[in-house]
Amino acid sequence: MEDNSEPEQSSWAHLPDVCLRRVFHWLDDRDRSRAALVCKKWSWAMHSGSLWRIRTITFYGRPSRAHTLEFQSALWYVKKFGKYLEHLEIKLSNPYNTAFTQKFQVTMRGLLSHLSKCNSRLVSLSIKYLALDHFIWKNVVRAQFIKNLATFLKRMSKQLDYLNLKGARVTLEEGCELLNSLSCLTNKSFVSKINIEDFFSLHLPVYSSALFHQTMSKFHNLVTLTFNYNCISDELLDILQEHSARSLCTLNIKCHIHDPHGQAVWGMSWAKLAKSAPKLTVNFFFERVMKHDHLARILLVEIPVRSISLRSCYFSDPDWIMRPTLTNLLPAYWHVLQVRIYTARQETSEEDQLLCDIYRKFKYLIDSELNYFVITYPMV
Repeated sequence: MEDNSEPEQSSWAHLPDVCLRRVFHWLDDRDRSRAALVCKKWSWAMHSGSLWRIRTITFYGRPSRAHTLEFQSALWYVKKFGKYLEHLEIKLSNPYNTAFTQKFQVTMRGLLSHLSKCNSRLVSLSIKYLALDHFIWKNVVRAQFIKNLATFLKRMSKQLDYLNLKGARVTLEEGCELLNSLSCLTNKSFVSKINIEDFFSLHLPVYSSALFHQTMSKFHNLVTLTFNYNCISDELLDILQEHSARSLCTLNIKCHIHDPHGQAVWGMSWAKLAKSAPKLTVNFFFERVMKHDHLARILLVEIPVRSISLRSCYFSDPDWIMRPTLTNLLPAYWHVLQVRIYTARQETSEEDQLLCDIYRKFKYLIDSELNYFVITYPMV
């Protein structure tokens, strides 16, 4: 591009600011930095806050020079443009040893510390699949990371609207410490959307914890809550009714075979919540929880169910028979049921025949108004 002082200028010199910023939007950090050297106008475009409001930072676990630079790039971004940040997503991809998790912890400490000092706009934070219960996290590194994150959440609690810590896999005490950080300053949290699916370690009966109930009572005006069924109890439903009934719209509930899901929850508690929260709809995601007696205890008629997703593998075990589960669920949930059956065999004729039998039995519903999806997948 010719200098702007020259009589004849290229067409780029007359490009409207909004178009120039759009061009910069599609460039990566390195190309943006190079383009900013062209002239003052391009430098101004590169420093436009609109380019830096949304950021996804991925830390790759496999060693390579490019992945090593990702740690430096993350800190560079936060120091230079962190003040513009509104939506931050952190991804941890396949961490492979304790040295990597330690380096990640140190980088995150610097990143969160600087961001808490310079940023007053952050409304959305997502840090998924930390898997802090994995052996590659040394106790001291894990404890330091949780402490740093809790401190950051405390400082940002007045502005954060969305928090996603899916897959963190923390203990009950650690999880409540992090969630409590969002209400440290006011004893009341106004985050409206929370994703704590697989947030707690496997096998924990969170539903029986008074500490968890006390923590959840500090959340007011929740709109969307995504969590596991091992958190559900009459006490939790009463807390949601008391503090978030007017705002609550969606509950996304995952029920996994390895999480406790045999607790007794009264239909009356669901009915009270549904009555107080008229906009509420509930989505269930079942992972390998397929037996009819388990589902019948969970899928109470008082729940305002919007969708049910059943995901599992097909077994020849006589104690695990899909037919009664589907044929009993279908009449009650014909408008919301989705089923995917995975089989380890290439030949799926047995499963396909099962689906055909179900179709014939409920043909009058399926052909008329049924929103019903089911398919078999051979797993190779």
